[in-house]
Amino acid sequence: MKLEATKKLLMIPGPTMVPPEVLNAMAMPVIGHRTKEYGMLLKDTIEKLKKVFITENDTFLITGSGTAAMDMAISNIIKKGDKILNIVTGNFGERFANIVKAYKGEAIRLDIEWGDMAEPEAVKEILDKYDDIKAVTVVHNETSTGARNPIKEIGEVVKDYDALYIVDTISSLGGDYVNVDKFHIDICVTGSQKCLAAPPGMAAITVSEKAWEVIKKNEEKVGFYLDLLAYKKYYEEKKQTPYTPSVNLTYAMNVALDLVLEEGIENRVKRHERLAKATRDGLEAMGIELFAKKRARSITVTSAKYPEGIDDKKFRGILSEKYNIVVAGGQKHLAGKIFRIGHMGICGEKEILGTLACVELALKELGFEVKESGVEVAKEVLLKN
Repeated sequence: MKLEATKKLLMIPGPTMVPPEVLNAMAMPVIGHRTKEYGMLLKDTIEKLKKVFITENDTFLITGSGTAAMDMAISNIIKKGDKILNIVTGNFGERFANIVKAYKGEAIRLDIEWGDMAEPEAVKEILDKYDDIKAVTVVHNETSTGARNPIKEIGEVVKDYDALYIVDTISSLGGDYVNVDKFHIDICVTGSQKCLAAPPGMAAITVSEKAWEVIKKNEEKVGFYLDLLAYKKYYEEKKQTPYTPSVNLTYAMNVALDLVLEEGIENRVKRHERLAKATRDGLEAMGIELFAKKRARSITVTSAKYPEGIDDKKFRGILSEKYNIVVAGGQKHLAGKIFRIGHMGICGEKEILGTLACVELALKELGFEVKESGVEVAKEVLLKN
């Protein structure tokens, strides 16, 4: 494969563009994962993660994708037949339900129309109906739909029940506002490759005291590589992971977290909000209908419906091959019906304006009559905010 073929602007909902200093960190010499040096690196990285999660809870770094952390969250608490309430607002909420079923649990689903968000009152109704629900899972930001859930408000409901509160912040941590402790989150998971702007391959998880009580009593706990008690033991006793971690990805995560903290969580959220508004307003100005409902729209990814007659493969093919810009298509029943633009991580004004300009060109090439310049409207948004 020629390197030129990889020089494309990634405007998908992850993996995202990675800053040069993070990429350079991976070129550091490999060190032994059982050494004092790696222990210092791991400890420093975890302390930075805790600041980004905004938590005092135990936090662990995992070599694996975000799905590994989702798996870890379920496999350590579940027994055969346990009821887990899964809030399903898209493909990744559904993934939690599938993980529950894989471990022989009973997935109680709260299905929400894709593109919308869950109502806290609906969660309360189910928790009142079943007195033996062990945990509630929710995806903060559904990249499959471009919608987000009100995790703070849902946390206010769940905290009054015995159920654990498990939240996927894989595509929101470092981009949207997450406060694990204030939101009463018992287990929170994330991944490296989205808003944190690190390479794919690492995940992280936080665990509250309430969650530890359940985990320690779970004699039927399944799994080996993702055993949280093993991670806790190795970290507390040796500042190590139980199994060989990706040393060089740890370097990358450490530097990526530095960049997040240097910018500041509040500033980072404001930047993502600003870019999201510019993207949405720019697309609507062209005459493109957005997919996610207004009240639920994500600030890290925008989903838009294809105008009638616009073919998904042709549209995204033009963007990729002619303009070197990669956007995402729809998933499952939304395949061919929507496209998704990621504006997370280190994304900035030039990436948004460039993408909107090329989206407009691609649509025109396919015969769509653009109403007005999305770039001009986006520029106005960026100048005002």
